[in-house]
Amino acid sequence: QVQLVESGGGLVQPGGSLRLSCGASVSGIIFRSSTMGWYRQAPGKQREVVATISSGGDTTYGDSTKGRFTISRDNAKNTVYLQMISLKPEDTAVYYCNLRWSANEYWGQGTQVTVSP
Repeated sequence: QVQLVESGGGLVQPGGSLRLSCGASVSGIIFRSSTMGWYRQAPGKQREVVATISSGGDTTYGDSTKGRFTISRDNAKNTVYLQMISLKPEDTAVYYCNLRWSANEYWGQGTQVTVSP
């Protein structure tokens, strides 16, 4: 059973920074072959893509986070990161880690990020 465990969420003031981490309980071969992503869901809104990173290191970003958020991965640690800077109140959401490998897709349980004075 694949498990994704997110950490690093919390309360931060506008303009602040946070780094989220997601550890995957899969073999290294599977992790290296997977596309990893971060998604978020705010109350009353649909889940949206924040950023993705392919097995080859190619990255994509949602329009609202481009230039402020950076996704990266450490294949030696089976971990994907999301560095967030210049946080805004509208970034408040539950952030979910996602792993896609072959035809399979897995989600973490989510970590809350709250941006508030």
